[in-house]
Amino acid sequence: MLIFIENQFLKMDWLYNLTTFILKSIGIDLGSNFGGSLHFFIYDVIKITILLCTLIFLISYIQSYFSPQKSKKILVKFKGIKANIMSALLGTVTPFCSCSSIPLFMGFTSSGLPLGVTFSFLISSPMVDLGSLVILTSIFGFKIAVAYVIAGLIIAVIGGFAIEKLKMEKYVESFIKNSNALNLKEESLTWQRRVEFAKNQVISTFKKVFKYILIGVAIGSIIHNYIPTKYIEDFLGNQNLFSVILATLAGVPIYADIFGTIPIAEALLDKGAYLGTVLAFMMAITTLSLPSLIMLKQVIKPKLLILFVGICIIGIVIVGYLFNVYQLVFL
Repeated sequence: MLIFIENQFLKMDWLYNLTTFILKSIGIDLGSNFGGSLHFFIYDVIKITILLCTLIFLISYIQSYFSPQKSKKILVKFKGIKANIMSALLGTVTPFCSCSSIPLFMGFTSSGLPLGVTFSFLISSPMVDLGSLVILTSIFGFKIAVAYVIAGLIIAVIGGFAIEKLKMEKYVESFIKNSNALNLKEESLTWQRRVEFAKNQVISTFKKVFKYILIGVAIGSIIHNYIPTKYIEDFLGNQNLFSVILATLAGVPIYADIFGTIPIAEALLDKGAYLGTVLAFMMAITTLSLPSLIMLKQVIKPKLLILFVGICIIGIVIVGYLFNVYQLVFL
């Protein structure tokens, strides 16, 4: 039953077969580079769009129960590493990209929450939201998706805990410390208003990310059908000892979210790239995109920013190599 659900509702085998039937009916040769790319593009765009809109609605409805004020009330009840764990878990039901997470990070920090706790949230939020679990399951399967989410949560918890122990509070800009962003009256929402909030989030998020989905799927279709397997294996395969480091560094300048990144990862994996290398690439894009680092630089000082980037890169690289070593367990 679980396999049926995964194949038909997440991987959407019915859509794959329907796309194949339609393209063949109009005379498209799916064995050609063009035909294979067209099939990849149409199938992935439709599948990701359906999952995207469904997930945003469901997650946004859940998110409506976790306002910044309520999240703060939850987090202040925990101390030490338990607070980091809870903060990382809360990050899974909040925004889908790092740039959207930064305003919440600022609010949590200004409200007096421990800095390490807020950084656990900042790492977790874009890297391992609930949407990534479902989308990853739809392409890579449940085991890989769960392993990815667990790895991301571990990075978020350890990264935030390390920042807390290093006592980096003095490297937060003073205007953040003096702000009272979360000292607002909490509003109780009816279920109708929660549905309206979720619907508006679908529209808003879709407008922001759809272009990245198109770009990501287009790149993925080219990789999948035009780039020889040998090139991918040489550059990102296990025989290249630096593949994880290269993939991590290559992901940093790219601005995208999990929805635009997964089609590229799917194509790379199909072409012979190793699982850990591909996941490291995805984690770097979603967590360390250049635009988000530029935004973050406005609220924390360079020393703390460098520490944050360094912790994330080290964590991502370690996870990448571990996944490469144990790839046979997951595939």
